[in-house]
Amino acid sequence: MAFAGLAHAAGGAKHPHGPEAGWPFEGITGQYDKASVQRGYQVYKQVCSSCHGMKLLSYRNLGEPGGPFYDPAYPNPNDNPFVKALAAENEVLNATPNEAGEYEFRPAMPADRFRSPFPNEAAARAANGGALPPDLSVMVKARHYGADYIYSLMTGYPDFSLYEDLVTEENGETVYQTVIDMAKFEKLGQYKPDHGPAYLLQPAGQYYNPYMAGDTTPNFQGDPRHTPPGGFLAMGPQLPDGRVEYTDGTEATTSQMAYDVAQFLAWAAEPKLEARKRTGLATMVFLLVLTTLLWFSYKQIWRKVEH
Repeated sequence: MAFAGLAHAAGGAKHPHGPEAGWPFEGITGQYDKASVQRGYQVYKQVCSSCHGMKLLSYRNLGEPGGPFYDPAYPNPNDNPFVKALAAENEVLNATPNEAGEYEFRPAMPADRFRSPFPNEAAARAANGGALPPDLSVMVKARHYGADYIYSLMTGYPDFSLYEDLVTEENGETVYQTVIDMAKFEKLGQYKPDHGPAYLLQPAGQYYNPYMAGDTTPNFQGDPRHTPPGGFLAMGPQLPDGRVEYTDGTEATTSQMAYDVAQFLAWAAEPKLEARKRTGLATMVFLLVLTTLLWFSYKQIWRKVEH
């Protein structure tokens, strides 16, 4: 991994970072911010779910203890009317054929898995230029730096104002290409005026992100000592300001949406985190008390025995 401002090896990516205030679920007593997880589900539903599935989650998980829409009045999440409504917004293929022997779509129920955006892998690749959108069920666990990586990736794209059209002649033909003026990419924080021009050629159908592992060397036009970190991916910037209109009135900035969806994915990867921490803390307290009692018992039992 490369640190901003330092030379890095080809194939390095910029070191991910989380929000300035950190994550509320960190630490031995950390908990998820339920309002943020709810907003994160909204971002996933309205933005991410068009390409990415979450095959390890069922809609009922949203209403289980620790879930973003848990209601103590409905200990069985399958009875939670809000979870039922969320599930019914999606259609899934009925596992039982109708009288004509055909399979029809029906509104999803809490017991159903999250709807997949594509019927199979081939369809997913065909719709995304050959790239396979990864499943997001345990993405926070599957990537180094977890939620920090998700947050950094979603906020790390260059602003479109840095893109320029480059027209060149190759073998008598006019070639149109898109380049990024890296000298103006202040978010990257590694270029100075004396470094000279620095342009990054962006391949067709690909998007540059400094937090994506890859090698930008073949595409960089500038001082090779300042080759930018990161790589290219098929997913373009997905969270421009105002992309989602939050139901709770929160301003949907890029950083806010990235924060919320990263926290939702953190919950999805470990929905029992809060219960596990409570159990672990209670166990540690019990062991501390037990150790203290055993120590004093030992001193009392052997008090008259010379050692």
